[in-house]
Amino acid sequence: MPSPPCTILAIGGAHIDRRGRVAGPFVPGASNPGAMREEVGGGVFNAARVIAGRGGRVALVSARGGDAAGEAVAGAIAAARIEDLSAVYLDRTTASYTAILDADGDVVAALADMALYDAAFDRLVRRAKPRAAIASADAVLCDANLSAAALERLAGLAAGTPLYAIAISPAKVGRLAPLADRLACLFMNRREAAALTATDAGAAPHTLVEALRAAGLASAVVTAGGGELIAFDDEALYLLTPPPPRKISDVTGAGDALAGTMVESLTVKIPFSEALRRGIAAAVLCIESPAAIADYNALAFARTLTRVPQAVPLPLPQDKMVCP
Repeated sequence: MPSPPCTILAIGGAHIDRRGRVAGPFVPGASNPGAMREEVGGGVFNAARVIAGRGGRVALVSARGGDAAGEAVAGAIAAARIEDLSAVYLDRTTASYTAILDADGDVVAALADMALYDAAFDRLVRRAKPRAAIASADAVLCDANLSAAALERLAGLAAGTPLYAIAISPAKVGRLAPLADRLACLFMNRREAAALTATDAGAAPHTLVEALRAAGLASAVVTAGGGELIAFDDEALYLLTPPPPRKISDVTGAGDALAGTMVESLTVKIPFSEALRRGIAAAVLCIESPAAIADYNALAFARTLTRVPQAVPLPLPQDKMVCP
């Protein structure tokens, strides 16, 4: 019998994503020929779309301005069949993220215009509808676009409910440090993990996991592009190298796809190691798609999942055995 759909509250970024891809080798300080693409994105919104696409019930709390960009965000939320609990600030500009990608799809420069989030989220968390949605959710997913004060308040309101988080950037991941011990799992990349723990981004897996656990995390997933992924829960460490995508269209949103898939899987009681494999499959499909979140059917997902290796549990760093 299939698992009943989960109910997730997502709170964080939902804004305009602009991605310019350079046609040839990137030349710093020069005009580079290429093409610009614009769509609605944001860490939590991307993950929420994945959860909704997998059959989960999702409500979204975000903030947007009273401009054309805000209208586009509202339309995208409705199209994704996500309940919109966001606030509209008529006198403010909708947040945006602009990235320049090289010919391989990797980010070479980016600008985040997120001033609205810094001003709005602390008040948003206090409102009646978001508070009620938190109370009725099976799990809550946030991102570090929330201010430190808003994240602290959210963690208090979500006490007793699994709280997941997306790091967003090395500059913002520190906002999650005070509530690390209250997170069910934190999703981040190597640079964000290094910023959170004051370690080197190239640290050995067991060294990085030891630092993350010392920071208070009981579970985390650390991505490294197409390189070895590090993950752990309270029972084991997992090292997995994602299968190579058939093509690299755009890496944007891959980490969000992984996070959304894992949150949905864990909430319907799928074991961590299998949820990790499913998250990796979703990330690979995202990289193969020009959109921030890929549109794929169950067959495409199943085929990609067969390419993801089994997650073999390894001892955690404090155990006597030495991890690779």
